[in-house]
Amino acid sequence: MQQLNLKPSHAPVKDALCAGTKLAFDPIKVRRSMYRPFTFEWLYFDGLLNQRQYQQHRIFPMPAAAEENRAICVGGYGRKKFATLIVSKIPDLNFYADPQKSFPFYTYAEDGTHRRENITDWALEQFRSHYHDPSITKWDIFHYIYAVLYHPEYRERYAANLRRELPRIPFANATTLNNCHSEPANAGEESAVLGAGKKQIPPSGRNDKPKNAPVTPVPSVVKDHEVFRHLVKAGQRLTEIHVHYEQQPEYKLATREKAGEKLKWRVTRMRLSKDKTTLIYNDFLTLSDIPKEIYEYRLGNRSALEWVIDQYQVSTDKRSAITNDPNREDDPQYILRLIGQVITVSLETVKIVQSLPPLLVST
Repeated sequence: MQQLNLKPSHAPVKDALCAGTKLAFDPIKVRRSMYRPFTFEWLYFDGLLNQRQYQQHRIFPMPAAAEENRAICVGGYGRKKFATLIVSKIPDLNFYADPQKSFPFYTYAEDGTHRRENITDWALEQFRSHYHDPSITKWDIFHYIYAVLYHPEYRERYAANLRRELPRIPFANATTLNNCHSEPANAGEESAVLGAGKKQIPPSGRNDKPKNAPVTPVPSVVKDHEVFRHLVKAGQRLTEIHVHYEQQPEYKLATREKAGEKLKWRVTRMRLSKDKTTLIYNDFLTLSDIPKEIYEYRLGNRSALEWVIDQYQVSTDKRSAITNDPNREDDPQYILRLIGQVITVSLETVKIVQSLPPLLVST
C-alpha cells in the first residue's frame, strides 16, 4: 500500500492576504473531520485556509468520498507508542496528539474524479501467489493489513521497528498446533482435536493403549490461506466498528443520580475514579461498573474511553478567548450515548484481538 507524498501544495494565508486574494464561503467545504480518536470536529476544508492539507484533498476530496473510502491512520513511531485507527473522514495531522500518516484505499483527483485503488496490482499478485488463492481482492488485503497491525505478536516482535519507521506488512503463515487432548480411550470414539468427528481406529482394530497412557499431542494442520482469511474477517469487523462507532449499541452502565439536583446532560469536565471503574459525568450523574477490559484497547498513550473523556470537555483558549463546547443542543445525550458506544467498541476490539490466530511470518 502506497504512502502519499506529504509536501504542502498551496500558498500560505499570509501570501494570499498580501496578494489581495478574496474568499467566498462555500457550504460544501464544511466537513466532518476526525480530530482525535472517536472525536469529530467540523472543518472548513479549503486549500487556502488549511495551509497544510498535505494529500488529504486527494484522499477525501468531496463529502461523498466518506461513503466509500477508508484510511488507516498510523502513528507513534519516533516518539509515542504505536497506534492505528481506520477512518472514513479527514483525520487531523496530530490525530493521536502526535503526527500520523494516512494510508487510504482510494485516491482521487482534487475534484473527486479519477478514483484509483492505492493497493497496486503487483501487491495483489504477490498475495494471490503466496496464498495460492486467485479470489483474494484488494479489499481483502486492506482488511488483512488492519488486522495485522492490531496483532499483539506483530506489535511485540516489531516493537523496535515501529518506533523508528512506518510498519512493514509480512505474510502471515500457518502453524501446526499441538492439541493437548489425549487420544480416545476406546476405538470408535470421536477425537477431541480440531476436525473432531473422524473415527480413530488402531491398525489392529482394537484399542491396545492402557487407560493411563501419557497424553500424545495430536497435530492439527491449519493452512496458510485459512490464517489469511481469519485475519481478513477480523479486519473487516474491526473496520466496521471503528468507522461506524456511533451506530454501535450502548454498553449499559450502572447510573447514580444526585438527589436534589436538577436533571441535566451537560458536560463540563468528566473524570474517572482511581480504579477507573466509575466515571463522574457531571455533578448530577455518575456512571459505574465500567469493565476493566476496555483499558486493554489503547490508541497510543490512552484507551479509547480516556480519549473521549479528554476531548469532550468545555475549554477556553487563552490567546483567542474562544470557548470550545462539545455539548450539542440538538442532541443533549450525545456524549452520554457515545461513552456507552465506545465501551462496546473497546470490548469487541479486545475480543477480536484475543481471537487472532498465531502469527508466523515469512522471512
